[in-house]
Amino acid sequence: MNTPLGLTEIISKLEKQEGKRLPPVHLWNPPLCENVEMKINSKGDWFFNNSPINRKKMVQLFSTVLRRDEEDYFLVTPVEKIKVVVEKKPFVIIDFEIKEEEKKQTIFFLTNTNDVVKLSKTNKLTVEIEKNTKEPFPYIEVRDRLEALISRNVFYKLVDLAKEEKGRLYIESDSQTFILGET
Repeated sequence: MNTPLGLTEIISKLEKQEGKRLPPVHLWNPPLCENVEMKINSKGDWFFNNSPINRKKMVQLFSTVLRRDEEDYFLVTPVEKIKVVVEKKPFVIIDFEIKEEEKKQTIFFLTNTNDVVKLSKTNKLTVEIEKNTKEPFPYIEVRDRLEALISRNVFYKLVDLAKEEKGRLYIESDSQTFILGET
């Protein structure tokens, strides 16, 4: 089970991430390897040939070479490309912290792959409504068209913190306003 990180740890992770460069997967165009099945289910669990990948470090490594082309996802290295079936979004938000400075707040999200994402103009929060269930489907952009589903418990915590104006619930982060839904 994941233990929530404190704000100091999340900010420290974010600072380390900003210094670390991800592999340049956007520059690589290797041939497609077709005899491998990779999948990420709606809970953010990764599978290789229908077997769960239980090593967190392996999943974290794979997440750094994940790329989205059009609507398809791929693991990309300089020598091969493997298609990944993604049920909802490739990442899941499992926790968040709020940093307040000078009457402004910034929300930092933690993904299941240990990425820290600052809710901002660049990394926007979007809430779609599922057609069949009418339930909210919230997600945030992590990087380069790769998104993270905001887990239900995290979303409910955000709703508890939300402000209401003109029949809408919203939160603020990095001087931006993000709509969570209508009341």
